[in-house]
Amino acid sequence: MFWKFDLHSSSHIDTLLEREDVTLKELMDEEDVLQECKAQNRKLIEFLLKSECLEDLVSFIIEEPPQDMDEKIRYKYPNISCELLTSDVSQINDRLGEEESLLMKLYSFLLNESPLNPLLASFFSKVLSILISRKPEQIVDFLKKKHDFVDLIIKHIGTSAIMDLLLRLLTCIEPPQPRQEVLNWLNEERIIQRLVEIVHPSQDEDRHSNASQSLCEIIRLSRDQMLQIQNSSEPDPLLATLEKQEIIEQLLSNIFHKEKNESAIVSAIQILLTLLETRRPTFEGHIEICPPGMSHSTYSVNKSVLEAIKARLASFHELLLEPPKKSVMKTTWGVLDPPVGNTRLNVIRLISSLLQTNTNNVNLELMELNSIGVILDMFFKYTWNNFLHTQVEICIALILASPLESTENGTITDQDSIGDSLLLKHLFLKCQLVERVLEAWEMNEKKQAEGGRRHGYMGHLTRIANCIVHSTDKGPNSALVQQLIKELPDDVRERWETFCTNSLGETNKRNTVDLVTTCHIHSSSDDEIDFKETGFSQDSSLQQVCLPCKSSFSVGFLYLGMGEFGDETGKCIKKKCRQCAV
Repeated sequence: MFWKFDLHSSSHIDTLLEREDVTLKELMDEEDVLQECKAQNRKLIEFLLKSECLEDLVSFIIEEPPQDMDEKIRYKYPNISCELLTSDVSQINDRLGEEESLLMKLYSFLLNESPLNPLLASFFSKVLSILISRKPEQIVDFLKKKHDFVDLIIKHIGTSAIMDLLLRLLTCIEPPQPRQEVLNWLNEERIIQRLVEIVHPSQDEDRHSNASQSLCEIIRLSRDQMLQIQNSSEPDPLLATLEKQEIIEQLLSNIFHKEKNESAIVSAIQILLTLLETRRPTFEGHIEICPPGMSHSTYSVNKSVLEAIKARLASFHELLLEPPKKSVMKTTWGVLDPPVGNTRLNVIRLISSLLQTNTNNVNLELMELNSIGVILDMFFKYTWNNFLHTQVEICIALILASPLESTENGTITDQDSIGDSLLLKHLFLKCQLVERVLEAWEMNEKKQAEGGRRHGYMGHLTRIANCIVHSTDKGPNSALVQQLIKELPDDVRERWETFCTNSLGETNKRNTVDLVTTCHIHSSSDDEIDFKETGFSQDSSLQQVCLPCKSSFSVGFLYLGMGEFGDETGKCIKKKCRQCAV
């Protein structure tokens, strides 16, 4: 930035600093005070380093401004003080990090009663975070001496800025040994157990959410760090604690507490979902399908986590049937009684994550409970909930794509594929997937013929149908799927074959119709680079874009980037992009 080169012209601040009676507030009233500070204005830095000035700056960010001040300027000085103290001037960092009286004054903010002022808390967290980053040894030593530090963090975890401070403590210290010492210290202070205790119906929603988010980030940060330092002799103590069976069981008991608190249930499930992640999400809220049994996964799922969840699958199934009570929801398209609710949506997300692990005993339990049948019922009942439809579609795609476990000699024969995949058979026989797709499609066509509105799940239903078609021809279960289709009642099989040729084929054709009739349209190289750098990975997209012409079209099935399906899918995509014939 330009101030690094000291190319600025003389400032009015220099004139003010020539006065002996100039005050800190007068300087803070100047518009360019922050710029001058970052430009290392010698006179200004010397003034700010005075003990009384540093104390005033700290006081501004930890003390409530007078209530009688105009709201527009009430937080002016606290805000400017925070910016000055975090301007990353080494002299200021040194004084703040090494002078214990200033640190004590700053630390005193945590001694206030809950809830903390969120704006002041953000100022406090920002200042302490930069000190942790720039003076890690001094600040960590100071915090360790404060035996109530972790207590106070737990007390104020409902304030988001304090949660951020905890995470900064884990991310700002880069040298491996000091970081390991911090992890060991926090583990000795039972930070994991205490955060898990907060995700309980007796606590309020903000504390649920922030404690859950803290634990989720600890899991991801720990796994990322373990990947970066693969030769580390010491495991991450926080992750190891969180994956212990007793911790998972505590989380599960919070979920199934007799009170059925939706906030606690959802927050606890979020932690379980993070423990089941085999890689970081590509972007917020995105679920990237990593085929079960494939080598695409970055992280491994702890077996004790799976075992603990499996033992409570019946209770999760019960939550699908009897979620926390919710009031009737009136919408523009009808009355929902009850609405889907966040609890059931997250339980289905959990089921999709469990399916992704492709664990036999988990699959068998889901089959015996008929959990897949229940979520399929919900798919058709809640016509307009696309969040639900997406999760159900993912579950079906995973069942269809799940490779069978290898036999002792490492091979899978056709006989194995026909005889073993009980969950896949359950999907076709007990859940009657094909029949339900046909019924829903015919019902929608009839409704539209009568002038009604197209059902909201039809896009997802199209992809599910294409999933089945593709699984019949390709993939690890093609022999079994072909046999299951063949064993359908004659009338159903004939309807399915007609449907695939006519209705589904016509829909796929419509979905690939050129949006323009002009000749080839080529994007600029800049646009193409921008497209390639987006965070959306092609192996999980439900829509594809042809790079040369940028036409958007539905691929018709979900098997993108799934082992041997990847190459075949690519060929299929090229055939479907008729606009540029690539």
